[in-house]
Amino acid sequence: MTEKSGTVKAPERQGSKGPKVAIYARVSTDGQYTSRQVSELSDFADRMGFEVVGVFQETASGRNDARPERRKILALAQRRDIDAILVTEILRWGRSTPDLLSTLDELEGRGVSLKALNGFDVDFKTANGRMMATLLAGISQFEADLLKERVRSGLARAKQKGKVLGRKKGDAPVVRKYSRKVRELAKTGRSQRSIATEIGIDRKTVKRILSE
Repeated sequence: MTEKSGTVKAPERQGSKGPKVAIYARVSTDGQYTSRQVSELSDFADRMGFEVVGVFQETASGRNDARPERRKILALAQRRDIDAILVTEILRWGRSTPDLLSTLDELEGRGVSLKALNGFDVDFKTANGRMMATLLAGISQFEADLLKERVRSGLARAKQKGKVLGRKKGDAPVVRKYSRKVRELAKTGRSQRSIATEIGIDRKTVKRILSE
């Protein structure tokens, strides 16, 4: 295991009865290291009296879906083995607003909060945490509306230029292509929104697959 990838089990501290937390540190490229993030988060956990159950580190770009260390933390949350997740900044955890919301949706169902050193704290047990989640949902909808508008504009320009739109004949249907993956993720208790975000397909497609 390198300094910037893998899981480190935190040393046990006798008499610690504080909230159990998982530290998550991520860097984007091989030329970066997670040591500073881990150090700052560990110091923060000590000051707050948190019990660190594990330190999870990985190298992955924000757009990369293959983030096994983050999935390990979500598994801990699913088993209710942690109370919170610590990150230096929220962008270390969520690769986009929709991705962030989908994971927050999972964490809310498990009673797990997400805490960042820059002051961003989503704790669904508090009014501020719920308000923050609502604001993020509004931002996500705004981004979605902008994307739809760009798509409509792009399609209109393409039609004006005489381009043929639509899926080419012979392409495998999305439902058939992702059916197995969707069902496997659903068996782990993942929400439809979370599955759609991880795979990169529409939530309606996930719903259709699971309803068949």
